[in-house]
Amino acid sequence: MSISSRSRTAARPVCCGRRRVVDKTLVAGRIAAVRDATARIRSVLPASVETFLEDRTAREITILNLFVAIQTCIDLASHWLADEGWAVPDTFGAMFISLADHGVIERPLASRLASASGLRNLVAHQYGIVDWRRVHEMASKDLRDLEAFCAALASRIP
Repeated sequence: MSISSRSRTAARPVCCGRRRVVDKTLVAGRIAAVRDATARIRSVLPASVETFLEDRTAREITILNLFVAIQTCIDLASHWLADEGWAVPDTFGAMFISLADHGVIERPLASRLASASGLRNLVAHQYGIVDWRRVHEMASKDLRDLEAFCAALASRIP
């Protein structure tokens, strides 16, 4: 039997005069999805950008899993803001900045995640040619930001 998200939300207990929206299992599952995507990237990412540029399979696995990880972090940010009763900004990047404004994550991390959301938009909407060198750089250096975001949220779940 499938229960809609509306049914799951409606059944949650009231806390502090409002219904709780955050579902620990849902958040844990999304955090696991980010960790899985970053692990998958690490498993295929060549150390050298030149090898990466020559390996279409590695590029495709990397870009897909970067997209999944970034989108999942965006989903988590939106969910967290809504649960707290805070305004959910209109742009993905602004969601991370808002979490920093509320003390959930550090401002430098929020700024880096806001930049990462730009890659998500490029991939999702095909706004331009993918800069594979930049993708390699992000995959080599910036996965820790996605994991740090997840760790920050996980540490706040009661």
